[in-house]
Amino acid sequence: PNTMALAKKPLSIGLVGAGVVGGGVYEILAKRRDDFLAVGADCIIKKICVRDVNKVRDFEIGAGTTIVGDVKEILDDPEIDCVLELMGGTGLAKDVVFGAISAGKHVVTANKALVAAYLPEIQSLLNEHPEVSFSYEAAVCGGIPIINTLQQDYLGDHVESVMGIMNGTTNFMLSKMEFEGAAYGDVLAEAQALGYAEADPTADVEGHDVQAKIALIAKLAYGTTVPVSEIPTTGISSIDAVDFEYAKMMNSTIKLLGTAKMNPGEIPSLSVYVSPVVVPQTHPVAAARGATNIVNVTSANLGSTSYVGPGAGRFPTANSVVSDVLRLAHGLTSKPFPVTTEVPLEPDYTSNFYLRISISDTLGIIRAVGEAAERNGVGIHSVVQNHINNPENVDFVVTTELCKYSEVQAMCDEIASKDFALAPPLIMSLISS
Repeated sequence: PNTMALAKKPLSIGLVGAGVVGGGVYEILAKRRDDFLAVGADCIIKKICVRDVNKVRDFEIGAGTTIVGDVKEILDDPEIDCVLELMGGTGLAKDVVFGAISAGKHVVTANKALVAAYLPEIQSLLNEHPEVSFSYEAAVCGGIPIINTLQQDYLGDHVESVMGIMNGTTNFMLSKMEFEGAAYGDVLAEAQALGYAEADPTADVEGHDVQAKIALIAKLAYGTTVPVSEIPTTGISSIDAVDFEYAKMMNSTIKLLGTAKMNPGEIPSLSVYVSPVVVPQTHPVAAARGATNIVNVTSANLGSTSYVGPGAGRFPTANSVVSDVLRLAHGLTSKPFPVTTEVPLEPDYTSNFYLRISISDTLGIIRAVGEAAERNGVGIHSVVQNHINNPENVDFVVTTELCKYSEVQAMCDEIASKDFALAPPLIMSLISS
């Protein structure tokens, strides 16, 4: 979009949502106003729309800003150039974003769920309003500038794969399990007590939050729109402390990763999935601990490149929003989705796999597992077993050669039907060292 004219006059902003991130954005723009003016960015938040206009805010609102309770007061205001949608959700937020674009107002949003769910419709509406800029740096990995990086810095490159830790809550939990030997239930309770996890933690622990983020990253890396509902997703709720014992024996750790990768071949395809992954300690992703996020990009020109930082929090996320605002004020915004292609999706992804098999010990188990693998086209790479303390409840691990997820799932379904099986085997993707 041609936004150069905006640099010649103040950028008048309507802020929708004044919670954790909205308040952070307001504070940064107010405190750094003189610095921004010095580099030619005059950004003024004219109106803030909130549900409760009488609620006391945890940030100071300047005399030049009006609090309103109806978003139409922003959308219908001809003086407002740009709408910051920081309310979240896919209901009213959709009306705000679509209404702003339709009114010819630029949009900055942190709403990954909305952008991922309505990406084709947003693209179509933006095509009808080419004068409108649409920015969403804060939607993925909070403070890490991964969106703008993929929009600009890989256009001359060929991205082979993108993988990353895109949810701080689950990385905090998995880090606790690894270093303290804690059980899943205990680390979830601690994450909730510290405010990392919601009372209903499903979106985090079952991987749904990462689904939307990897959909957006796949769009930027490959140009293909990936419906969120078509991304195979497994969360961390079945992982146990014993899995970290086995991972340690393999000089590895366990991370919940969003992955998008090209499958070479006569007709190349794209696999996008969310899964807990056994990661070698030598891999860049293994080093991100606590609530830290990391995105690792493998590409033809750059090889392996990693982007690390805080994935959430008031000021990290607000910083990404402010970066979008400053780019807009300088007329330097990128095309939101610079590449459009139609690469066929392959949800039945290929990987090495880690299988934890829980059994009551008896004769012939290894043979039965080997036969189930052979029948389903799965090559076994290794079998790992801790010392047996209780023959009635034994865990051992099988790692596989490269195979399709469907093949390893069929193998595990067969094992689960055996009399010796105590539970269906746990399946995790595995990065070979």
